[in-house]
Amino acid sequence: MEKVTLNVQGMSCNHCVNAVEGSVGGLTGIHTVKVNLKAATVDVEFNPQQVSLEKIKETIDDQGFDVK
Repeated sequence: MEKVTLNVQGMSCNHCVNAVEGSVGGLTGIHTVKVNLKAATVDVEFNPQQVSLEKIKETIDDQGFDVK
């Protein structure tokens, strides 16, 4: 498993949290995903043999948020 913390701009409410956690959590190979609104971060633990970091970032971007 690989762990990464992504800086994500534009998240401001529980709907944002649910959108990111639900979409990323639905990807194959995701073990855990946790949004921290105050810090504007998303912690993801994933299997890099099943899902790429780029795919995770793209999924967050598709929800309307800016991944730094």
